[in-house]
Amino acid sequence: MTFHSILFERIEDGTSKETPEVPTFFGDLNLDQIIDAITAGRQEYNLKPFFNTALHDVDAILYRQEIMQDLESEAVYACLTGFASSLRAMRKHLAQTEKLYYTYQKERWFLEAVEMYCDAVNRLVSDLAQFDLKSRGLRAFRDYVTDYAAAEYFTTLQATMRQLLIDLGAVKYCLLIKDSTIKVRQYDGETDYSADVEATFEKFKLGAVKDYRVKLNEWVHMNHVEAKILELVAQLYPEIFARLDDFCARHQQYLDDTLARFDREVQFYLAYLDHLSGFKHAGLKFCYPQVSNTSKAIYAAETFDLALANQLVNGHSTIV
Repeated sequence: MTFHSILFERIEDGTSKETPEVPTFFGDLNLDQIIDAITAGRQEYNLKPFFNTALHDVDAILYRQEIMQDLESEAVYACLTGFASSLRAMRKHLAQTEKLYYTYQKERWFLEAVEMYCDAVNRLVSDLAQFDLKSRGLRAFRDYVTDYAAAEYFTTLQATMRQLLIDLGAVKYCLLIKDSTIKVRQYDGETDYSADVEATFEKFKLGAVKDYRVKLNEWVHMNHVEAKILELVAQLYPEIFARLDDFCARHQQYLDDTLARFDREVQFYLAYLDHLSGFKHAGLKFCYPQVSNTSKAIYAAETFDLALANQLVNGHSTIV
């Protein structure tokens, strides 16, 4: 199958049919309390429309049940939560980039965000290859992300990013500081006397001594002096910084739409599994229901109210 969604096997059942409005009967059945508990802490993913949307096809339900069963594997679960954590860190990094003022600093942070993304995709491909997945959805997703990681766009993106990081890391320059004037010029093989100075004064270090070293500010924002120095360094290495400009301009939309959608949709399963873990630790059991499109008969043994159980488990009370 061609992958496009971890929630909907068919394109026609996709996200265009999300239901943002809470169905009126949810309050009567306390389903609103259940969904609030499941989605707590995951507001960034906007999961409630998925829970508000009913499925009317048996195979669509089985598609999700298969995926949930694969995710009951601790290794598979850890793989996908790890991918989600990596993309969350990437988004946080990008958000910080938007708060910066100076172009080259913003571009360097953007380059790091791309590095985080590429690393996350590579780890995901490597991890998924180890699993004996049974579900149609996760098998199709594994094929998709494996093909994506081998495709020209991603390999070029990654190779260009890596080379830029190497080239920027190799940039060396000298600062000539006199009074209120700073001159920037290319490094010309000057000796780094830091080690010599430390060795010279090491002999005066007797017992516990006060540390007079200046602690550098870890604040991410640059001041105007640092920004001007960076601007002058860029003039010393125009080819490298021109490639950095071009990379950032070309790859603003580097995040693959399908992977971004997967990152959001897979939280539907992960959030539910996290919610159930508390009940399972309390000794409560769960199963996968058999569904039918020909019979309306309903049968459940040893069932319990999920909303009430949530309150009772948290209060260490007995569930009937």
